Amino acid sequence: MKIIEKLLREIEEEGLKTHKMLAIVPDDKYDWQPHPKSMPVRELALHIADLPTWITLAVTTDELDFAASPYDPGNANGIEELLTLFEKNLAKAKADMRQATEEQLEEPWTLRSGAAVYMTLSKYETIRHALAQTIHHRAQLGLYLRLLNIPIPGSYGPSADEQGL
Repeated sequence: MKIIEKLLREIEEEGLKTHKMLAIVPDDKYDWQPHPKSMPVRELALHIADLPTWITLAVTTDELDFAASPYDPGNANGIEELLTLFEKNLAKAKADMRQATEEQLEEPWTLRSGAAVYMTLSKYETIRHALAQTIHHRAQLGLYLRLLNIPIPGSYGPSADEQGL
């Protein structure tokens, strides 16, 4: 199996798990945050919904410069809008990934803000970084929801809630 096929399978699998988690974010808790230094639920959920765009960026550009293009994950005022945004971003990421070549994945991709370079990775590594960020922030959202006493779906097997624990 080629790398692009493997990445597409992983994007699909993580997308399904992420959809399940985003689907249980309660509309009335968007402004809640577990700590003053933590992102509010809305900001975290929007960031997760936006992360597939980083896959698109990796295969369609050579860099993201925050100085030239400030980060804007979009907006959602409820679960329907959040899921629509996520599904649109995920579909675009998969479509762009299908158009990529194995050779492109070796090319460098840079994240910067003007002269400050945060990272330069291969496009493959950038895609893996976006998937790792998705998994990381999905787990963070799971903790938020747990603190709100909302049953959590399993990601890589049944959750304690699904097991009735």
